[in-house]
Amino acid sequence: MMQFTEPLHQITPFSIPTMNKNQIPRAHPWPGFPTSKGLGSFGDANCMEQLLVHCANAIESNDATLAQQILWVLNNIAPPDGDSNQRLACAFLRGLIVRAAKVGTCKMLAAMANANCNLSINIHTFSVIELASFVDLTPWHRFGFTAANAAILEAVEGYSVIHIVDLSLTHCMQIPTLIDAIANRLEGPPLVKLTVASGATEDVPPLLDLSYEELGSKLVNFARSRNIVLEFRVVPSSYADGFSSLIEQLRMQHLVYAETGEALVINCHMMLHYIPEETFSPIPNTNSNNPYSFVPPSSTSSLRNMFLKAVRGLDPTIVILVDEDADFTSNNLVCRLRAAFNYLWIPYDTVDTFLPQGSKQRQWYEADICWKIENVIAHEGLQRVERLEPKSRWVQRMRNANFRGVSFGEEAVSEVKAMLDEHAAGWGLKKEEDDLVLTWKGHNVVFATAWLPA
Repeated sequence: MMQFTEPLHQITPFSIPTMNKNQIPRAHPWPGFPTSKGLGSFGDANCMEQLLVHCANAIESNDATLAQQILWVLNNIAPPDGDSNQRLACAFLRGLIVRAAKVGTCKMLAAMANANCNLSINIHTFSVIELASFVDLTPWHRFGFTAANAAILEAVEGYSVIHIVDLSLTHCMQIPTLIDAIANRLEGPPLVKLTVASGATEDVPPLLDLSYEELGSKLVNFARSRNIVLEFRVVPSSYADGFSSLIEQLRMQHLVYAETGEALVINCHMMLHYIPEETFSPIPNTNSNNPYSFVPPSSTSSLRNMFLKAVRGLDPTIVILVDEDADFTSNNLVCRLRAAFNYLWIPYDTVDTFLPQGSKQRQWYEADICWKIENVIAHEGLQRVERLEPKSRWVQRMRNANFRGVSFGEEAVSEVKAMLDEHAAGWGLKKEEDDLVLTWKGHNVVFATAWLPA
């Protein structure tokens, strides 16, 4: 626990100077905050976390004076162009300011937000080529792609028709490599059907600069170049209601592909944690003929469990679940802040290994992390969509939905290890029962699991 040299409430209060909208002091990341040279002892990660916790408590208890005082300290020890811990703390500082402005705790902070002084996040919209290059920079997504593709290839061996439902945060960036692998299989190329949910993450980074229909055209052409016939279908569907329209479409097709012997692959890559969980879920609409329709009143029912049980009803050939191994579901702000701070230091720590300071890609990368931090810290209700759950909880959900886990084979492990060899030495791989876990300096980052109907 951090020990302060003097109580925070005794730090000299300050007031924001009068500024016009266009007058933004260049020397300070947060306009109106004075600088101090006597705050070096506050600069390690543990101290920063404690300051952020104290600030969050002050905001939640409507103590505007204390919140301003702590924010002043944070402002001076966490510059946006500092080391990884400072940039991490700066992003949390920004999220707390946005939260304080939203709840009206502090007029000064609200004024800063209204003046748009360094509070906006410039989220980049990627071209397909930019996004493909971007996700290749780090194992964060490549790990899941590599493990999933190996498991999928093994599961669909011998099938002449493969139907892939791709619920992916990265807009099908996994699919070209999978098509390449399918094209090279010994029994010859199958017919591949690819279904995606459009509108699933329109406002969640990374953003793409073209429609899914245009993306599908590019994927069809790529598959043709590999002598694969690809049928691409877009179903308007959202995580907000548990992809109910997508599930209904798949359910209607279920008898058809069951009779023709299609392989059904449900590939979930960092998408399912956007489905509302128990702390904010709608409930089934008992007045509807559709058993998967919902009404908005709050309830203890779990939309995530309902989605997984609906997927189980489709009797899929394999289900892949890849996600980040953290817990952002608490209704308590301080608990969420601590969980996020002790997980999201990892992307800030890793970025120095693959992107130089000042590069555009680094700006894009850190802006996406800032967006996630703001969503976790500043928002509540339906607006708070970053609701990560740890692997253990997803494993229990899958088992409750009548799935059984399957181990990744030696080939999958070898391919993941070969991929990691292309990246910095801090990345690692470990097996936990049937599952694979990507690590950074020994800390869990992303998990990959594979499931069959029990």
